[in-house]
Amino acid sequence: MEERKRHIAILGSTGSIGTQALDAVAQHRDLFEIELLTANNNASLLIEQAIRFKPNNVVICNPDKYAEVAEALKPHYIKVFAGMESVCDLMSCESLDMVLAAMVGFSGLKPVVAALKAGKAVALANKETLVAAGALVMPLAQEYGAPVIPVDSEHSAIFQCLQGEYSRPVKLILTGSGGPFLNTPSAEMDSITAAAALKHPRWNMGAKVTVDSSTLMNKGLEFIEARWLFDMAPENIEVVIHPESIIHSMVRFEDGCVMAQLSNPDMRLPIQYALTYPLRRSLDCKPLDFAELGSLHFQKPDLERFPCLGIAQSLLAKGGNACCAMNAANEAAVAAFLQGKIRFTDIPNIISDTVEKCQFIEKPDFEAIYCTNFEAFRIAEEIIGNKYAR
Repeated sequence: MEERKRHIAILGSTGSIGTQALDAVAQHRDLFEIELLTANNNASLLIEQAIRFKPNNVVICNPDKYAEVAEALKPHYIKVFAGMESVCDLMSCESLDMVLAAMVGFSGLKPVVAALKAGKAVALANKETLVAAGALVMPLAQEYGAPVIPVDSEHSAIFQCLQGEYSRPVKLILTGSGGPFLNTPSAEMDSITAAAALKHPRWNMGAKVTVDSSTLMNKGLEFIEARWLFDMAPENIEVVIHPESIIHSMVRFEDGCVMAQLSNPDMRLPIQYALTYPLRRSLDCKPLDFAELGSLHFQKPDLERFPCLGIAQSLLAKGGNACCAMNAANEAAVAAFLQGKIRFTDIPNIISDTVEKCQFIEKPDFEAIYCTNFEAFRIAEEIIGNKYAR
């Protein structure tokens, strides 16, 4: 790594990815300088993080929380801004080297686009950016010479397996834990509660991502993300359920050789790798003990019990703005499920109903993507209220 510290913006610093990123940064204060921290609503944690890491700038996206953050950070000479436009404007900051995009949901798209247009390296943890607009975002990154380094454990694993390789893989194999309901009988799926869905057996993640993991939509989003990140045809991407979450993904080459990246489940590993790339640095995580592991297991995903994965795969094949509409519908459905308004098994039905009603655009531009997200979210909320709400 270069001698100068790498100046980093963490978008969504109070969320699961953001807090783990700051934990990694804290272990290597000699390597990193925090330039910008942003949060949506969690003003108290944002203030605490800012006082500890002393960024030049802080953005609280909810303007109602601006006064609270500004007053608390005034004695620390940290500049405070409000709103998403401020986040986008700060992406062009001259001293900024890398942006960790850890915002949840579609909200991460605009700042990622702004960062790429500013030529900044983007460590991408916001999978919805590529799900909604992968066909636009990756060419944009290439146009502006801005590297996109994956942070999701599965895509980081593939990225790591490809380092130093001169041949393209013939297949990407995405692994998934299967979530908390991998072995739940079909007859019990209707009665799954939000509290049960939030108890992931392997990973500590935010609420929305955890529910997506329980429906296997998370794997569907990752399938789409892998298609754009690695420019791989969908038929050459495979999903395998691997409950232990030790192998984080694999790549197969034309000679039949398969390469895999293995580690104990700890999101700080792919986060730190993205921040220090192309080098590796120490991290206080538990190393693998293969004798203790004993065995690893694999199985095909059950698309009848977990239809969200199949929906995502079919809409990727459809193309256009279909995946954007799917993503918005999923966000609305997951929010409704967490609020107790719908059943767990209603989620895929709401997604399918929404995409069917949403106007299809074969070759959308960014404006069409933003409009599709708004329209699909509105349609999904109407469907939830009229047909599924309990």
